[in-house]
Amino acid sequence: MRHTTTLLLATLLLAGAAAGCSKSGDETAKDCAAALTERTGGEPGYKPTVAEAEEQVDALDDTLAGMVRSGHQGAAKDAFDTVEKKTKEGGIGRPEACEPLSEGDYTALLTATALDGLGWTDGDGRFDKLKMVEGLRE
Repeated sequence: MRHTTTLLLATLLLAGAAAGCSKSGDETAKDCAAALTERTGGEPGYKPTVAEAEEQVDALDDTLAGMVRSGHQGAAKDAFDTVEKKTKEGGIGRPEACEPLSEGDYTALLTATALDGLGWTDGDGRFDKLKMVEGLRE
């Protein structure tokens, strides 16, 4: 009985230590974003959480959909192609810091950092459709 209790206690202590050492989801996302920012050419301090990255992607999606609805399919396609190219460049070989993230979370962070690398975010790191239009004109 004592042997079983000792094994159980050791297992619980190891599990507690492992849980104490693991990073929170936001910390993991910020570490991943930092690694991706180096690849996508964004601002070094741009480290969105997954929720913030998803907001950026949603804002881009809404903007592109609005462009298509208003008859600007060509510009929407150019913007999409530009983001796709930037994410492909930045997404070659998933950084180690991004390994714990789900594929969806990783993709959102990669897209958000690509938007920042393109200069399509404002001073607060939010997607800025006017900066996107200016960037496409260049």
